[in-house]
Amino acid sequence: MRNVQIAILAIIVVSFALGAYVYPGMPGRMASHWNAGGEVDGYMPKFWGVFLMPIISAGLAALMLALPLIDPLRANIEKFRDHYENFIVLMLAFMLYVYVLTLLWNFGIKYNLPALLAPAFGILFYYVGVLMGHAKKNWFIGIRTPWTMSSEKVWDRTHAQGAKLYKAVGVISVLGALAGSYAIFFVIIPVIAVSVWLFVYSYLEYGEEKRTGRGKNR
Repeated sequence: MRNVQIAILAIIVVSFALGAYVYPGMPGRMASHWNAGGEVDGYMPKFWGVFLMPIISAGLAALMLALPLIDPLRANIEKFRDHYENFIVLMLAFMLYVYVLTLLWNFGIKYNLPALLAPAFGILFYYVGVLMGHAKKNWFIGIRTPWTMSSEKVWDRTHAQGAKLYKAVGVISVLGALAGSYAIFFVIIPVIAVSVWLFVYSYLEYGEEKRTGRGKNR
């Protein structure tokens, strides 16, 4: 078993073990959802409040590990597999962090949830930028628009642009920790803006390639 697979398994085991350990001390109805201002606006029964996140983490890990095996372009994924698997570890670590915050809240420890989540999102988005900088054309991982999937050159240019912008989103998100109840907006607004721009950018790049034949000459 490779080190990254051991790390993935360890995070999942820790999540379930932590849930089993704290289960007796959790309330019958657990806070499970917070609004943008950090106020609780959703609850769920104790069992699901404790174990839903570990179950989702296990399912997500299995899915993400399986995707390269079923992708027709899996040979391309092998070219950046280390970065992709590191992203899986980081994603699961992020989910474990959110899970711990949820358990602490239900233990009675109150805090500004958006402010604590913003830097975690920032780290995650920054690494998305790193991953984008190495991603090769495939069907599951990366910026998949009709235009990136139609041209390898457009894929490469769009992901080079995405690598820079998602790293910037990561930095902005980290700064959200200083914004108090407005922290979530430092996460949501930049990531939406960048995602929309990259969709448009891939379209423009594809149009330029068709117009000038640029892709054929590179």
